[in-house]
Amino acid sequence: MRATAPARIDVRKTYKLFIGGAFPRSESGRTYEVTSAKGAFLANAAQGSRKDARDAVRAARSAQPGWAGATAYNRGQVLYRVAELLEGRRAQFVADVAAGEGLTERRAQDVVSAAIDRWVWYAGWSDKVAQVAGNANPVAGPYFNLSAPEPTGVVAVIAPQASSLLGLVSVLAPAIVTGNTVVVVASEDRPLPAISLAEVLATSDVPGGVVNIITGRTAEIAPHLAKHMDVNAIDVAGALGADGITWGELEADAAGTVKRVLRPADDDEGSWAEGQSLNAILAYTETKTVWHPKGM
Repeated sequence: MRATAPARIDVRKTYKLFIGGAFPRSESGRTYEVTSAKGAFLANAAQGSRKDARDAVRAARSAQPGWAGATAYNRGQVLYRVAELLEGRRAQFVADVAAGEGLTERRAQDVVSAAIDRWVWYAGWSDKVAQVAGNANPVAGPYFNLSAPEPTGVVAVIAPQASSLLGLVSVLAPAIVTGNTVVVVASEDRPLPAISLAEVLATSDVPGGVVNIITGRTAEIAPHLAKHMDVNAIDVAGALGADGITWGELEADAAGTVKRVLRPADDDEGSWAEGQSLNAILAYTETKTVWHPKGM
């Protein structure tokens, strides 16, 4: 008589943060449960703290000169490689999106496809944005006067709460394509697509520190990033739908350090289906103008 195989015990996951290309635990040691749209347990995620936010900003600042100093063509290649890896892990992202957002598998497939296509779209702008947004300016005198977009620096991104992958890609990709580095506060209740994206980034050619992802309570982490003096810009769209915080409060916090604030389009998170735009890239650039005397 054949012995009955013992029942298998599920391997429950406890995910970590993504800071400086590594996966540290939160310095606070805290975690929280992530559940599906139907309330089923999915995993444990690290609950980030103020110290974790500071560490992420430090990593982003250290990586920014090297990322901005890479050629635009190279940045485009690196970002396109991320899209290749996203495609290779499509099944995992479909499962994460379907469970977290309560979508059918077919609808989740469409969302993941749109997210990958959007990543490719932004990657393709890497070596083109300077030609479109730059200019040779007519001036009175024997000078060349050239304007070109330059990265702002370190950008904090409060990721959308409901659209855990497509919304995340829509706010992350345009920030890094021109040479900025980013600290992302993932969707509080649906962080798994952001964590899976972190695993993709860690195995891609994106240098450590270019993208840093913190999971946890948006209302706890976001104000520290808004007030941080070494953060140059902040996208507050993800405050819509977050518990205990509004985007207006984050904008007021950011005013103390005179950082650039990218506001949400309206007071409803809405759909991210049409979220790609050249303006989203230019929102994180500064125009640098150079004068040079003409030769004889």
